[in-house]
Amino acid sequence: MLTLVIGNKNYSSWSLRPWLALKQAGIAFHEAAVDLYVPDSKALILKHSPSGKVPALIDAGLAVWDSMAICEYAAEIEPSLWPRQREARAVARAVSAEMHAGFAALRSRMPMNCRAALPGEGRAPEVERDIARIVALWEECRDRFGGGGTFLFGTFSIADAMYAPVVWRFRTYAVALPSAARAYAEAMEALPAMQEWLAAALAEPERKS
Repeated sequence: MLTLVIGNKNYSSWSLRPWLALKQAGIAFHEAAVDLYVPDSKALILKHSPSGKVPALIDAGLAVWDSMAICEYAAEIEPSLWPRQREARAVARAVSAEMHAGFAALRSRMPMNCRAALPGEGRAPEVERDIARIVALWEECRDRFGGGGTFLFGTFSIADAMYAPVVWRFRTYAVALPSAARAYAEAMEALPAMQEWLAAALAEPERKS
């Protein structure tokens, strides 16, 4: 069975992405959690991941690190994680890559913290620009490709997994969303797997120092 090495569920946005993709694809895996906020966390992670970072996927003797690479590996097992239609699939990959590489202001000023309620915090101008871009992406994807369901490309895809931590960020920091983006965020929050992650995050004893 696959093993997914992840960090603290309350804080580790990168861990959530492949975890959710695997869950939604119905791919069985064992979960191995590493507390990121203890002195020897790097040494513990290096036992599984050559990058010294989480997440990492272990498949027999193979280690796959980086959330996007893990999601792509999952899509080779379950191709439905990408849209079937070529144009939709291309856009899904583009918006996923933009999330993977961008939105630094949002990441730094609105870190994922599922337990917290921090309305209004972190709202610097550069964060507002990130929020506006994400909302525009969500609305465009829903408008062009979302007719077959409630997710960005209708049915659940890796693109949704990549934006899942943003859904929790918007909830934590009480970001007001226009109706279409709000409906998408609510559909994401309602996923049983997202609720499972949230429940585990709320129950974690670990805290950042």
